[in-house]
Amino acid sequence: MSVNAIHSADDARRVAKRRLPWMVFDYIDGSAGRETGAARNRAALDALTLRPRILRDVSSRDLSTSLFGTQAQRPFGIAPMGMCNLSAPGADLMLARLAAKYKVPHGVSTVASTPLEQIIDVAEGNAWFQLYFSGDGIGTFKLVERAEAAGYTTLVLTVDVPEVGRRPRELRHGFKMPFAIGPRQFVDFALHPRWSLTQLAAGKPQMANFEMDGYDFDRTESRARATWDTLAKLRDMWPGKLVVKGVLDVEDAAGLKAAGVDGIQVSSHGARQLESAPAPIDILPQIRAEVGPEYPLFFDSGIRSGEDVMRAMHQGADFVFLGRILQFAIAAGGEAGLHRLWTILSDEMSIAMAQTGQSQLVANAGLDHS
Repeated sequence: MSVNAIHSADDARRVAKRRLPWMVFDYIDGSAGRETGAARNRAALDALTLRPRILRDVSSRDLSTSLFGTQAQRPFGIAPMGMCNLSAPGADLMLARLAAKYKVPHGVSTVASTPLEQIIDVAEGNAWFQLYFSGDGIGTFKLVERAEAAGYTTLVLTVDVPEVGRRPRELRHGFKMPFAIGPRQFVDFALHPRWSLTQLAAGKPQMANFEMDGYDFDRTESRARATWDTLAKLRDMWPGKLVVKGVLDVEDAAGLKAAGVDGIQVSSHGARQLESAPAPIDILPQIRAEVGPEYPLFFDSGIRSGEDVMRAMHQGADFVFLGRILQFAIAAGGEAGLHRLWTILSDEMSIAMAQTGQSQLVANAGLDHS
């Protein structure tokens, strides 16, 4: 299939579903429980309308925005995603090259398939390191020191995974990290030879950031020991910007601001953690009202189009992060597929700006509240 046949994120997902082994597709696509949380996220976004405006000169439109004092060419970036190289060999570095080209942050997951040092180098510094607190924290703080040494200036602490959510779709396939292959997976891979041969040539994806002394990573290890004291320790030791990701409560947001956190990312982890969590897009304006108009507020979960990005910005987000759909684009068409979808998302947003009378990005300006 030519990448020119991709016209939306849904197209990329459809092709990826055909090309990826069932286990890998369901790991990327799946959500917690019966997946009603994911449906709730989508319904809440769909319910938001934008306000069309007419007879304004929108012949020139600017999609750039300021982010922690630097200029990003788009108001959306790359959310941290674990084991991206399962979508295609080299996916992490495809995302890093995209980040470098558009000067947007590449969220580098704790469980990335590529060493954090290599990713920030290829991303030309346009990378934020995402951190999980695990176990007693010894390995966690070693990763913080390593990220600082590699040149990261923004750290993203993900706090919505005290325990890994139950995602029945991946559990049914026996999905594990580190990657394990048994009889069931062997049959699955045999039925998807294109993916299997490319992965075989590249070698089994690894969790590259744990190949260091003193850290044996267990994905299922409890992360429940993290407290506000943990956050204070992290704030004290980290000299750069600190973002806390996975916030869905106004009281928590107020506490984070008071604790010296530089930004908050409103997120339900793509509905992968708590099935009954509220739709983040509904909580976003409440948190914006609490932290004030100038405080950096980011968003992810359920974004599927450029219009979705605008919806989030009009609800109060300063910047939006994209997740699954970028992996689907890579699975569907490699690096060309990724750039194709990125262009589509940019075009969708630019057209929506024209339809709503905007030549510059404006938060909270286009929702139809009637």
